[in-house]
Amino acid sequence: MYDPTRLAALVAVAEAGSITRAAARLGYTAPALSQQLAKLEREAGAVLLVRHHRGARLTAAGELLAGRARRVLDEMDQARHELARVAGLSGGRLRVGTFTTAGIHLLPPVLAAFRRAHPDVELTVTDYEPPSGVAAVAAGEVDLALTHAYEPATAEPMPAGVSADPLLVEELVLITAVGHVLSEGSGSLPVGELAGRPLISSAPAHPPRRGVERALAEAGATPAVVCESPGYALVCALVSAGLGVAVVPEMVASMSPTPLAVRRLEAAAFRRTISVVHRGDRSSVAATTLRALLRSGFGRGATGTQ
Repeated sequence: MYDPTRLAALVAVAEAGSITRAAARLGYTAPALSQQLAKLEREAGAVLLVRHHRGARLTAAGELLAGRARRVLDEMDQARHELARVAGLSGGRLRVGTFTTAGIHLLPPVLAAFRRAHPDVELTVTDYEPPSGVAAVAAGEVDLALTHAYEPATAEPMPAGVSADPLLVEELVLITAVGHVLSEGSGSLPVGELAGRPLISSAPAHPPRRGVERALAEAGATPAVVCESPGYALVCALVSAGLGVAVVPEMVASMSPTPLAVRRLEAAAFRRTISVVHRGDRSSVAATTLRALLRSGFGRGATGTQ
């Protein structure tokens, strides 16, 4: 049995006439592709290509194997398309809910990977401010949704038949205007140091934030501006203008378009967990596939982010 990846490498060299051009087409480095071809030659027990100053050409044995390889690869590609139709990933629709920050900064590359693999599935994306996305999944309005929960907070139970898979946990950090006295020093800032400080209070009536707002009030932080928007862009702009300090998720701080100073809090008891909410075994194949991509994509892209 020949490795299909190596057969594809041989066909690419036959078509490109060069290992370098074939490597660029396949997304390899030239040395890595050369290694794959060397392994294929050992499997075949024959010299398959000859390198020359203008590139590479296939030997008679290489031409014979490349011709067979094209047919094998075409059959495998056809099989993938047929399996996709059987699995429900050719055609149909996938409805995704998200909240704004994740929708802007985390979801697009995952959806792009899904679209490349399954171009026939119609994608729809709807914005739901948590916890509304959970209710949308329970009601069947979307197939899955990204949501978040804060700590400290009172845990809210999931509706019957709905499950949540954590994707990413990030700390909440203190943001201040550049040059603010609390931005000085490199160590974590005790939460008690916020006592008496003017605070941009972020959506205190918003269910996911209530526990955090309560903990900050207990630490003595004084609300200077109450920002009723659950979005963080306005909070960051107010902080940058020197109207107060705020406690926001790490990713919000790192993605802010306005200049800010960032400092970690001690103890690091303020967190946000981003999860994907779904209908478990009742999920469609498309939804299950996207959940796997989300787990993979968020794990690579997150350094403790929103």
